[in-house]
Amino acid sequence: MARLGLVSALLLAAACAGIDTSRPLDSDTGDRPVRIEARATPLGPVGATLAEGVTYAGGLTLRGPELHGLSDLKVVDDTAWTVSDFGTLIRMRLVTDPADRLSGIAGATLRPLIDPDGAVLSPKPRADAEGIAILDDGSVLVSFERDHRIWNYGRGATARPVPVSHPAVIFPDNGGMEGLASAGNDGWLVLGEESGGWVCRGAGCAALPAYPAIGADGFRVTGADRDPSGGWFIVERSFSPPLDMRARVRRLSEDGTLGPVLITLRPPASVDNMEGIAAVATAKGTRLYLLSDDNDNPLQRTLLLAFDLAR
Repeated sequence: MARLGLVSALLLAAACAGIDTSRPLDSDTGDRPVRIEARATPLGPVGATLAEGVTYAGGLTLRGPELHGLSDLKVVDDTAWTVSDFGTLIRMRLVTDPADRLSGIAGATLRPLIDPDGAVLSPKPRADAEGIAILDDGSVLVSFERDHRIWNYGRGATARPVPVSHPAVIFPDNGGMEGLASAGNDGWLVLGEESGGWVCRGAGCAALPAYPAIGADGFRVTGADRDPSGGWFIVERSFSPPLDMRARVRRLSEDGTLGPVLITLRPPASVDNMEGIAAVATAKGTRLYLLSDDNDNPLQRTLLLAFDLAR
């Protein structure tokens, strides 16, 4: 009963939050405005462990009738790009307050992902998007699981997709290519949820030589993004709802060596099924954004959290 009361309180608070209904960014390519409520969300006094030089930079709980199953995140020029388990691409502009803390979103739009023939992707398994990467030339890659593949949607994701290289391994049905990020020089990083790390290019994929076998402690890789200073950041989650939801962030070097944990989240801190991560260079270091997948479950939340890493 206490849990139901908490959910009711959250729903009531969300109903009072600000609502964004801005116009689409690009109506010529199928974008349409979507209704998203953004409510300021504290990290919480306990449950979060931040390494030296890491600070919380604000967070939001996002709600909307079409804002479910968000699986990855990238940020370019203050615009967040995310894909969902239901075959959609959502973009929204991130808003900060005078102290440069994440305070809201604006201009939210949605478009359905299409197949190489231009048809809207049908529901799972074909539409289950899990990763998004934006390459140096602006090309947008999307990885899918169940029917495991990576498609290139072109600059700005406005073109019919074409298949690109992905690791020639057999992934579990619901544990595919969760981590997807730019690797520079027209390459892209691919991380399997349960194992395996590769850098892929047009000619194929090469395994990261030092990438370890991970997951023995219950954590699985769910997202990656390029570290502006070299290598990548990854987010891992351990998810046993409704009481045990954990996440952690660390660096991954160019050869696949994992660094120490920078961020650990566990209840009662603000944490859910964390699946997306984005890294942006700032004047003082790097800003990291973490995004959760609510699994289209009313007892879960879509969280967007920001953290600053000092140089």
